[in-house]
Amino acid sequence: MAAISLITRDEAVQQLAKRSNWAGENAGVMLVFCLLFVIGVGLIVLFIYRWMMGRKAARGGQ
Repeated sequence: MAAISLITRDEAVQQLAKRSNWAGENAGVMLVFCLLFVIGVGLIVLFIYRWMMGRKAARGGQ
């Protein structure tokens, strides 16, 4: 049976306040996230641009 460990208030606050640098430890994952974000934003902008050009052409090119 596992023993129950009771932590003091100071230990709990210290554990909650502890910060870890996840992005620094996982630089490859962050690079992939950033690349996917840039590609996604680029595709969205491309679709919006093409949609606007299609509307402009349908109106007669004003």
